[in-house]
Amino acid sequence: MDTKEIQRLLDYIAKSPLAEVSIETEGLKVSVKKNSAVAPVVTVAAAPAPVAAAPAAAAPVAPVAAPVADNLFTVKSPMIGTFYRAAGPDKDNFVEVGTEIAPGKTLCMIEAMKLFNEIDSEISGKIVQILVENASPVEFDQPLFVVEKA
Repeated sequence: MDTKEIQRLLDYIAKSPLAEVSIETEGLKVSVKKNSAVAPVVTVAAAPAPVAAAPAAAAPVAPVAAPVADNLFTVKSPMIGTFYRAAGPDKDNFVEVGTEIAPGKTLCMIEAMKLFNEIDSEISGKIVQILVENASPVEFDQPLFVVEKA
């Protein structure tokens, strides 16, 4: 099970009424539990490998934004690249926590293959949480922002 599969599982569980899921495959065990008031707790452990095989390495699992309320929306990365909060080092950040946004408002930039792609909002609301540090690498479908819908 790779990181994207784990991410999809976490997204599914966050939206479902399930409170706990455990999956065990050859070399990996994933257990996810959630409470109604907090984000899911994820435990990933490598299962004992056969003596002849190399030990399986567990993939690191990043914290996941699991909105508790129905009015929260998670903005996810549409591509792999490097996340930037501003158009340049001497420029102001596009958004901060508490910034009111509307469809078309630029939230950040993602650099992919020397091209800078502006990531625009698709909804109206207020930025509640910024989940990625400036100049950090991001994966496809990785949560970037949590927005309280207007």
